[in-house]
Amino acid sequence: MRKVQIITDSCCDLTQELMERYSIDYAQMNTVYEGKTAPADLSWTAQDVHKFYDIMRNGGRITTTQVPVEEFNRVFRKYLDQGCDIVYIGCSLKQSGSVNTASVLAKKLMKEYPGSTIHCINSLRASMGEGRLAIEAAKFAENGTTADEVAEYIISKLNYVHEFCTVHTLDYMKRAGRVKASTAFFGNLLGVKPIIVADAEGEQAAYKKVKGRSASLSEIVSLLKEHIRDAENQTVYLAHADCSQDEVEEIKEMIRREIPCKEIYVGYIGPIIGASIGPDAVAVFAFGDEQTFRIGEK
Repeated sequence: MRKVQIITDSCCDLTQELMERYSIDYAQMNTVYEGKTAPADLSWTAQDVHKFYDIMRNGGRITTTQVPVEEFNRVFRKYLDQGCDIVYIGCSLKQSGSVNTASVLAKKLMKEYPGSTIHCINSLRASMGEGRLAIEAAKFAENGTTADEVAEYIISKLNYVHEFCTVHTLDYMKRAGRVKASTAFFGNLLGVKPIIVADAEGEQAAYKKVKGRSASLSEIVSLLKEHIRDAENQTVYLAHADCSQDEVEEIKEMIRREIPCKEIYVGYIGPIIGASIGPDAVAVFAFGDEQTFRIGEK
């Protein structure tokens, strides 16, 4: 039986330690700042994270691109040459076209490598929501399953991953075209913080709004508590965009107090997602009940 290699992309926000633990690889997207393009590398240190978000705090604008086809070609061939099949779990198509790019290439490569299988899956999620699915796929693949079986299993899990996020200011979402300038102005003026969710179709948008930072942090933990299932056997993933260590500890304590989870894993919101939502954003992730909500529904 052919080994199954799990591949994701820079949107997954998995730490280097997690990717090594579960033998996950990733295709790199790019960031663009002052006309210079750089790979969105997830093996960054705390100093790298602080430098990245300080650029944004000081008014610098960082944009992003999807995974180039050349990067997919490099990563896919690396494992096809080793005789592996591939399951690529990519960022929601509502956020990036990378899965479509990978799918076109995969068809060509499967002809070039007879007997190989490549599945390209739209995760409907981003950040550690996408990363959580990659970890689940890697665990399942350890059981000697085929690429077809891994893909079928992960597709069945897509709408059971919950992600709840809040931002410190609406300015960065305005720059990224995610909210109107007037909405950002009045929202910031009134201290309004949106609670961002990923819906059943992978759209990420404001689900509700609360007033104040403390209330917004409490709300994302409360929502996760409401939707998580089998908490005692789960790791809750907490991702942040260069928040202070004191605030991270405060959020962890909120989670411990409200959710009887097995453990809490803390990581950074990476450069791709971070460029859109800005410094000091916070998100929490876990498996839970089925997500049926769609943005725009009453």
